[in-house]
Parts: sequence; C-alpha cells; structure tokens
Amino acid sequence: MHAQAPALRDPRLNRPEPFRLSDGGFFQRDRSIHPPAHAPGYKSSVLRSPRQALLSIENSVSEITGPVFGHDDLGPLDNDLIRNYAKDGDPVGERIIVHGRVLDETGRGVPNTLVEFWQANAGGRYRHRKDTYLAPIDPNFGGCGRALTDDTGYYYFRTVKPGPYPWRNFVNSWRPAHIHFSVFGSGFVQRLITQMYFEGDPLIPVCPILTTIPDKDALERLVAPLDLNASTPFDSLAYRFDIVLRGQRSTYFENRPEGN
Repeated sequence: MHAQAPALRDPRLNRPEPFRLSDGGFFQRDRSIHPPAHAPGYKSSVLRSPRQALLSIENSVSEITGPVFGHDDLGPLDNDLIRNYAKDGDPVGERIIVHGRVLDETGRGVPNTLVEFWQANAGGRYRHRKDTYLAPIDPNFGGCGRALTDDTGYYYFRTVKPGPYPWRNFVNSWRPAHIHFSVFGSGFVQRLITQMYFEGDPLIPVCPILTTIPDKDALERLVAPLDLNASTPFDSLAYRFDIVLRGQRSTYFENRPEGN
C-alpha cells in the first residue's frame, strides 16, 4: 500500500480577452527574434528547413473560428501527471508543480485555452515505442496531460521533474530537462508548440537546439524560474511558466520558426 497523494490544489492558494483583432484577423508577427530554419549545428534542421520563400495565405473562416473547449472535455486527473497513469504507486522522481498564465501581447490573460503538456519520465525516457534510451519505463507514469485556463488565463499541473537524455545529433549531445507545451488559441491556425526548461540547468547553454535561438531574451523566456511561494511544503516544488502569445515578450514557439 502507498500513501494517498494529497489533492491537487491551485498553487495560487499557497501565495500570501482574447487576442484576435476586431476585424477577425490576427496581430502581425515579429519575425526578428527567431532562429534560422537552416541551422547546421542542429543536424535535423538541414533536412527539415524549407528551400524556398514561405507563402502567406489568407485565413479561411474555419481557421479563425474554433476550437471551443469546455471543462466537460477534461477528466478530473488530466492535470495531475503523478496520479493520472498510476497503477500500483506513485511515479519515481522529484515531484513538482508547473503553473502560469497564457497571456496576449497586452498582458491580458487568455481564458478557456487548452494547454497540453508531455514529457519524459524522471530517467529521461518517453513512453513511446520509438524511444530506445536505456533508462527504464516508469509503470506509474504516462507523461502527458492537459489543462484549461481559467478566466484570468491561469493554468497549473503537477508532475515529476523530467530527466535529461542523449540524442543523436553529435557524439555526445544531450537535451536539457524540459516539458513540451501545446496551446490552442481561438482558431485552429493558432495552435502553438514550445518547450519549457528549468532554471539553473547546466545543459541549457550547450544544447544544439537552444543555441540556434539568436535572441537571448527569447531563450530566457523558455526557462521557468523556481517559485517557492507556490510550492507545497513537504510535497512539491513549483516552477512558473507564463506563455505569451504575441508581442515583444512573446514565447518562442517551435512550430512558428518564421515568426511569432
């Protein structure tokens, strides 16, 4: 038998408008802060990068409307990765809380936005058939979840801190510990994907992917600082990760390398 995990609470309890334009369009992107699509130091970008200029295509009505998500679409444990896959105990690893807000370029929270997240386990291995890293699979950890932002754009979830892992870029390339995020806006064309890293990780400065980002301020916005005020005593540390959709303080999104 294992001890019952405490109920997942809003981390703010531990502490003492949509971004579409009025005409139905979207704010223009700032294309100056993103890395080049072709970055030889990041080997797979050589084959993935486009060889011709990108096309600008006008959005259709179906692309700038929907999807619409509600609380009924989520399960009670969707934002608790410690419990949502557990079979006969808790997963192995450092228990953490990740929380923050999804914001537009004016600093307003974006409500009712679906935030998805997935990650490797504490040993650095994903629950995926193509992941052959020698770290063991944790039988009590699935590694994925989702949450819906509240009226202020706030989200939170509980998980275990992922481990770093090697990858076949060069002989001794390692990915820093990170969590993947997907954010759905108010239109299908607004789905954005990024990664969150942890403050103080020594692998961040030497990661071949992260070193392709020319704007160091943009890189810093991918790093979540420790937030002791939101931590749960004797249970979980907390990290704060705000996701800014547009503007000078926007988060770098990997599926929008041409701009944000």
